Formats: sequence, C-alpha cells, structure tokens
Amino acid sequence: MLFPLPSAPACSALLASMTLHTRVRYVGLGDATGGAELFYYFVESERSPSTDPLLLWHSGGPGCSAFSALAFQIGPLKFVERRYDGTLPQLVRNPYSLTQVASIIFVDSPVGTGFSYARDPKGYNVGDISASLQVLTFLRKWFDDHPRYLSNPFYLGGDSYAGKMTPLIAQHVSEGIEEMQYPLINLKGYLVGNPLTGDKIDDNSRIPYCHSFGIISDQIYEAALINCRGDYVNSTNKLCAGVVQTINDLMSEVDNEGILDPVCPSASPKPRRDALRRKSLAEEHYELSDGPPEEPPFGCIKYRYNPSYIWANDNATRAALGIKEGTVKEWIRCKPKGELPYTFDLPSSVGYHFKLTTRGYRALVYSGDHDLTVPFSGTHAWIRSFNFSIAEDWRAWHLDGQAAGFTITYANNLTFATIKGGRHIVSDNRPKECFVAAKRWLTNEPL
Repeated sequence: MLFPLPSAPACSALLASMTLHTRVRYVGLGDATGGAELFYYFVESERSPSTDPLLLWHSGGPGCSAFSALAFQIGPLKFVERRYDGTLPQLVRNPYSLTQVASIIFVDSPVGTGFSYARDPKGYNVGDISASLQVLTFLRKWFDDHPRYLSNPFYLGGDSYAGKMTPLIAQHVSEGIEEMQYPLINLKGYLVGNPLTGDKIDDNSRIPYCHSFGIISDQIYEAALINCRGDYVNSTNKLCAGVVQTINDLMSEVDNEGILDPVCPSASPKPRRDALRRKSLAEEHYELSDGPPEEPPFGCIKYRYNPSYIWANDNATRAALGIKEGTVKEWIRCKPKGELPYTFDLPSSVGYHFKLTTRGYRALVYSGDHDLTVPFSGTHAWIRSFNFSIAEDWRAWHLDGQAAGFTITYANNLTFATIKGGRHIVSDNRPKECFVAAKRWLTNEPL
C-alpha cells in the first residue's frame, strides 16, 4: 500500500497514518557551542515503548544526516524507487524497520549536518571529541525532557564513521554513570556496522582482502608483502608506494562499498538543478546551487538517495518538520568532504571499544562481507587483538533456512557477525538480514 504525500506534505502525518508515534524537534546545546542546535527525529517502538530498548542512531560521514538511517536503512520509511518525474517523491512503509522492537532517536550530528545548525559560524568548528560531547549534552537534555525513558535499556548505534563516534559517545555516557551525573542513563551497550575505527588496521586489511577476492594477483600481493612488510599506509619505501599505487588503480575498477555491484558515478549530494526545474514543482524548492554534471543513473544503488534531496528541500516539507527559517538554506543528505570545518582528532577508536567491552557493556559489531571500504577481516582483526576468550565459536547464523552470515561471540558480551553479500551500508542491499541480526541481538536472542 502506498502512502502518498499531499501537496503540503507532513512527515508526522504520514507516520501517524502508519500508527507510529513520532516527533521532530531541536535540542539547543547552549551559548558555549555557538548556539548550536541539533535536529532529531524520534520514533517510538511499535511494540512496547514503555519497556523496549531506546536506541540513539548516529549516521556516518561525518556529515551524513540521520534522515539517511530513517528513510534508507533502519527506520520506518523508505522512498518509492522510480525515476524522478517532477512530482514530490513518495514515502512508503519499510517492512524491516527496527522501530518494530525499539524506540529510535535519529540525530543530525555533528552541527552542520542535515537540519542542525549554529547561530554563530564558529559553532560549526567541531571535531570528533567536541561533537561526541555535544551528543552527550543532547542526550542529557533529551532525557530531562523525556524522563519516562530513563528506565528503558539504552543503546547507541551507527554505521561507517559511527565506528569512531559511537564508542566515544558511549564512553562519555559510561563515565557519567560512574560519576553519578544526572540524569542517569541506563546504558546497556552499542552496535556498529562496518565500523571505521581510524586505526591503520582498517586500511592495512584492504590489500589482503583484495587478494582473497581476486582483485589483485598473487604476484602483486607477494610484491606488496615483500616491499611493504604488512604496512601499506603512508609508506616511505618507494617500491612499496609503487605497488600500492598499482593496487589502488585495480581497486578503482570495482565499487569499494560493494565489490560485486556495478561501478556507478559517484552519488551526487544533490541532483542537477535542471532536473529540478523540469517540472512545475520548481517554485516549491529553495534556490539551489548547481550540482555536479552527472548523477547516478537509475538502477545504480546510489540513485535511491536522490529523492531525499528533493523531498527535504520542499518548502511544505520543511514547514511540516518545523525547520527554522534561514537556518539551513540547502539540505544535503551527506555533506561533501571538506565542506564542514571538521577536525579529525580521534586517531583510533579501538581503545574505546576495548574499554567498553571490558566493562561488560554489550556490543554487536557486524560487517557486510563484500565491503572493501572497511573490510570485515580488518574489523575482526582488531576484535581479536583484545584477546578475549571465545564464548561461542565461529558458526553460521541463519535466516529462512539459509546461512545469512557467520558469527562468533567472545567474553565480555562482544559479538561479531558477517552478513553474506552485504555492502558497506548493509541495509542498502541486505535490509532483511540487517534487521533480523539487530532485532535478535537487541531482544537478547541468539543470532
């Protein structure tokens, strides 16, 4: 069944028609942050919101709007996939939404992402550490306004760059609990998908991964082993640098986020302006800047993101969401690299993963096994570096009578799982498997 948006679209009205309880709002972080206000979408659990887990989801990037997760990944909505014809893109129900078992806060962070903004331009100057502390402030203010959720099991989650931010935010929350800082948040753990850590282990794992999947030959791999000695990042050895360049050239021949998928033009952060002006909806959109000359052709997996740009920049959509006039001229799903004045000041998050799991917080780390951006083998390598004992050895996990991936559980409540055939953002092409794995873990079922 389709849920068409009227000429004056209201996301909240659509969600209401789906018997979902939702809220969209800002949380102000105070003058010390340059008047930063983080925008969020909140959707209550469809099952038992008074007792079900509460999840804060942080999208990757940095600079990708939480709407990515709400409408393309784990949230209750998704766009009808069709060629843009000038009409407002249509939202329908996502059958694999985690809101079936959990309430979810989708937050636009860092400031400058999505509809989040700062009154003072200096407020946009954030980095890993300051952005994580802003999310902590956001959470405390949110719980002050929603105290009935303080008793719910609380989890943090995200994918890609959230592999750095999620454990860092969780560490701040954990320290607040130990110091008895109110409100006391009932943190139980976190889950991350294809998590970037910033550690060399992520990049160093890409070359062995390329060899195992036949992207580079035995001879090239052997040359890399001999000349780079296992360190392929920023090598000063000219022979190593040469073979790494050869490997990079070969890697460019495949989609690094899903090695079996066709290589498509990079996803434009915004469709071409002439495409927006073809139809009568032109006057409904903000004045938009020129986009790149090409956008992914229909059929490419990244084409599915384009409708969000049109939908979120529609004046009636913005009115329905309560977007403050003059704060965000142009909504972009994922800000291009370098557009935000962001400081990458957390070299590696591996130590935070270790601290949290040794304190007994539950953790699910899952990887699409066709991702070359953050290969599953590198992720499993830093998990193994913790030297935790094995609680349940490597085995297949199943869905519909078939192996959906493989999993291993370690001491300290740490579970690692692969999702067979999954891309960098697993829900892009394995939404059911992603949903089932997360659902089982959140509800304390065996994977």
